[in-house]
Amino acid sequence: MAAKEEHSAQVEALMSNPKNIRNIGIISHIHHGKTCLTDNLAAAAGMMSGQLIGERMLTWIDPQERERLMTIYGATVTMAHKYEDDKYLINLLDTPGHVDFGADVTQAMRAVDGGVVVVCAVEGIMPQTETVLKQAINERVKPVLFINKVDRAIKELKLTPQQLQERLTKIVINVNKFIQRHTEKGGVSEDWTVRVEDGSVAFGSALRAWAISVPYMQSSGVTFNEIIELCSQDKDEELAKKAPMNTVVLDMVIKHLPNPLDSQKYRVGRLWKGDIESEFGKKLLEGNPNAPLAAVVTKVVYDPQAGMISTARIFSGKMKRGQDVYMVGEERTSKIQQVTTFIADKRIPVSEVPAGNVVGIVGLTNPVVGETLCDPDNIIEEFEAIKHVFEPVVTKSIEPKNPQDLPKLIETLKTLNREDPTLKIQINPETGETLVSGLGELHLDAKVERKIKSKGIEINVSPPIVVYRETVMGEGPQVEGKSPNKHNKFYMTVEPMPENIYKAMSEGEIKDGDIKGKGADIVAKLDELGMDRVEAKSLVTIHNHCMLIDMTKGIQYLNEAMELVKQGFKNVIDEGPLAKEPCSSVIVKLHDAELHEDAVHRGPAQIVPAVRYAINQGMLKAGVIFLEPRQILRVDTPQDHMGNVTAEVNNRRGEIIDVDQEEYSAVMTVKLPVSEMFGFEGMLKSATAGKGFQSLVDVVFEKVPRDLRDKIAKQVRQRKGMSEDIPQSEV
Repeated sequence: MAAKEEHSAQVEALMSNPKNIRNIGIISHIHHGKTCLTDNLAAAAGMMSGQLIGERMLTWIDPQERERLMTIYGATVTMAHKYEDDKYLINLLDTPGHVDFGADVTQAMRAVDGGVVVVCAVEGIMPQTETVLKQAINERVKPVLFINKVDRAIKELKLTPQQLQERLTKIVINVNKFIQRHTEKGGVSEDWTVRVEDGSVAFGSALRAWAISVPYMQSSGVTFNEIIELCSQDKDEELAKKAPMNTVVLDMVIKHLPNPLDSQKYRVGRLWKGDIESEFGKKLLEGNPNAPLAAVVTKVVYDPQAGMISTARIFSGKMKRGQDVYMVGEERTSKIQQVTTFIADKRIPVSEVPAGNVVGIVGLTNPVVGETLCDPDNIIEEFEAIKHVFEPVVTKSIEPKNPQDLPKLIETLKTLNREDPTLKIQINPETGETLVSGLGELHLDAKVERKIKSKGIEINVSPPIVVYRETVMGEGPQVEGKSPNKHNKFYMTVEPMPENIYKAMSEGEIKDGDIKGKGADIVAKLDELGMDRVEAKSLVTIHNHCMLIDMTKGIQYLNEAMELVKQGFKNVIDEGPLAKEPCSSVIVKLHDAELHEDAVHRGPAQIVPAVRYAINQGMLKAGVIFLEPRQILRVDTPQDHMGNVTAEVNNRRGEIIDVDQEEYSAVMTVKLPVSEMFGFEGMLKSATAGKGFQSLVDVVFEKVPRDLRDKIAKQVRQRKGMSEDIPQSEV
């Protein structure tokens, strides 16, 4: 208890000096050494024994993480460090490296200002390295680079000093190429490349607790050859004393990553929807602790004793116990019962936390990731939604073995959805079927199935299901939709969306939602992408990457009915005409309408079915096809097993995009339909004598071959309990 109080007092004293705060995320591909690096810094801060680095794994807070030997949830560690006769507060967020848990990385990037990108010296840059680095740059999180497992490159690969230097240089060059490709030209991040000579790059071994950088070599007199020699002779303890990892990494973090005061000057403009030129906006840019509160919830975890525990980044103002805060998205007030700092899964209460800090909050009612918190008497604009790079592509049907457990199951799923917003949960009120979608089979197993079973609920789980998207092949004719009472008519057309506009939506440049209040920016973007300016100005709403455009002029009563028109549009986009799969990449245009003068005769029961009919029939007439999710994978395999891998890919409707051969190994880039991928990892191991492995590069949606359309439609309709007859156009 005394140690906790001492830690609390030490941390609280440092929280009020934002110049000496560093909010950092540790990010990388799976098994490149993030948690081991975290152990090093925690040991240096006196939070654990240095003898347990690589064994303790401080931020593994769930039993599954030890069982699977990977970070699944990530955790925050708040630590005080002494550096060059000054004290610094480090809020460190360890993040998962497996692509299935990438949402936790996206969330962490909202909380931090700098990222330590960890790359394995043996494997080099991997797909998830690029994904997490891109996520960081999108959130204006400045990177530094730590090349880990250099001891393995020396001992296992038997590289000469010259070869090792070439290998490390190649990694730095490739990281910088990626950074330059994704930073904003002319923006603050334009010159965020990392440099060996200034110490924004370090090399070492997290497991053996040693590291080196050019500034450290210059100040300590340790040479690169000396490092190689001691490492080759297994003199790790001597090496760790000569070049302690925590000193080198802290030097890099403190000198090259920004404090909250500096970072908020350029981050707030990207992250906050409000006017940064307003009086409050200027205070937010400054990170003013005396301004009204502005904070974002970046993580939510359920605790059986304390309820929902939120992690939040405070951008302005202060937080303290007993304070009322307004949840902008939920539009309600909630009371903070406790504010805390973290040592992984341990919460240490503090009395008050000012702007610039990452903090734990106990007491918020049903918080959600991305929620904006502010003072009830100073309600602010929301921060931008936290959006993950990939969409859920694998779905399973879950039902309780005991029907009495259904309410408990639904409540558990709602809690899990709050913890991880990338999980999509659909409950069919007619059949009681519960569909849960995630980023992969591991995602669903670790974060859903295991969690439900741990609550004592026995469940039946279906094999994985693929959720397709419905779209149209071409432009359809104008279709009339009549209301049931025949007093209201809508004339609509449907057409495919241009690929460049769909791509801009997929990449988050154009966001879903109603256009009201933000039309100018979207019109400018659509104009730039080649869309007709009149049509762009007539855009009403975007839903699931589909557009509703109102091309009418001066139709009486249409403004009053527009909300119902949007509802009918969204109904069809959520459940398309072919198999009630979500629609995507569709533009719906309203050309004309006739509406009854009496509002009683143009209510929801009249307008919504009329709009639905016009869009459904328009899509069927234009020709509905499926888009299927396909994964682009990097497959590493020995060269003599390439033929087996190629055959396996071809057998699954896949294609080989690229092959890069190096010495005895080959790196293949392949594209596979998700529907054909179940069991692929096991087959890959079998085809390569256990030596091959895969990494996800990207997920794309592409057209299903025409000869498979009806077969897939029948399968999906049958699964949903619908007639197997394929719907035909009635007009």
